[in-house]
Amino acid sequence: MITVKEIHSKKELKAFVKFSFKLYKDSESWVPPIINEEVRVLDKNENPVFDDADGRFFLAYKDSEIVGRVAALINWIEVKVQGIKKMRFGWFDFIDDKAVSEALLNKVSKIGKTHHLEYMEGPVGFSNLDKVGVLTEGYDKVGTMVTWYNHPYYVNHFLTHGFKAEKEYIESQFSYNDIKSETFVKASTLIKKRYQVKSINFTKTKDVMPFADAMFDLFNKTYASLSSFVEITDIQKEYFKKKFISFINPEYIKFVLDKNDKMIAFAIVMPSFSRALQDINGKLFPFGFMKLLKAKKESKEVTFYLIGIDPYYQNKGITAVIFDEYYKTFTEKGIENCIRTPELANNTAIQQIWKHFNPKVTKRRKTFGACPYQRDCRIHR
Repeated sequence: MITVKEIHSKKELKAFVKFSFKLYKDSESWVPPIINEEVRVLDKNENPVFDDADGRFFLAYKDSEIVGRVAALINWIEVKVQGIKKMRFGWFDFIDDKAVSEALLNKVSKIGKTHHLEYMEGPVGFSNLDKVGVLTEGYDKVGTMVTWYNHPYYVNHFLTHGFKAEKEYIESQFSYNDIKSETFVKASTLIKKRYQVKSINFTKTKDVMPFADAMFDLFNKTYASLSSFVEITDIQKEYFKKKFISFINPEYIKFVLDKNDKMIAFAIVMPSFSRALQDINGKLFPFGFMKLLKAKKESKEVTFYLIGIDPYYQNKGITAVIFDEYYKTFTEKGIENCIRTPELANNTAIQQIWKHFNPKVTKRRKTFGACPYQRDCRIHR
């Protein structure tokens, strides 16, 4: 018999987080989160996203053993401001037992019905800076710290329970040796002169911080037209500044300013922490922190995390300025491989940015949706 229990305490949240360690203990592709950091993300007293969102967390038990988990999420900005009546769910993991996955999804469904929402979609996080999607291809490839991993049987569970594929994301990578610098080096100089823009590079994190708010504002502006986008609030900006900016090498953060020193483009790249995170297996102490620092300094693999360009400057070649700066940095650092985090498969604008880098798709992932509340909803149209 399957029993589903809602959890509340930090001890229970830790059990929620640690279930994935049990489920993927034999996987060479799964990248573990840092346990205490993951608990903080889900803690309503720690994460300011809960100012505008609700999150309820459930564990499934079979014979007193944890066999599944799910987070039922509602982003009220999405529901009330944007009018998108979506019941979100994420952190969705389970053994290969359809009774377990069904019981967890039923809990999510009931919450959505209580709040008069129209449909369910997941796995997703609270916002666009969270992890997204069920892996559908590339199970043998090592993940990143900003993506979820899952077993191949997950897709079949969704389909069995009446869910349909909602959005598709692709992940790709390219070799430093495949970068054709001639496509952007000369163009960068011309673009800077034509539009009177300049690039800014950093060597110290403290020098990045004065630009952080402008960067998040531009992030909101860049992606506002995407149907799945929910803007980052001011209090979330402060949270993400503390959580992410200090974790990133300052030389991997690039800004482009116009003649009035207004930010018109940004990009963030992170060193790959995947192998280090696998090695420390969720624990920063006693030696985990040092291994992460080592990866930060010495990793020859980087992950393109975010890129944003003011809509006015899109299609004006500003990416040439960004790539020119990264090419210099990557050459100096001896970078060998570049990874792109999940991007919407139908976002042709972002795909065009990378066309000269000979990227190879390594993974695909999807979100799945269902309409348990009504026959006619956006999933079925």
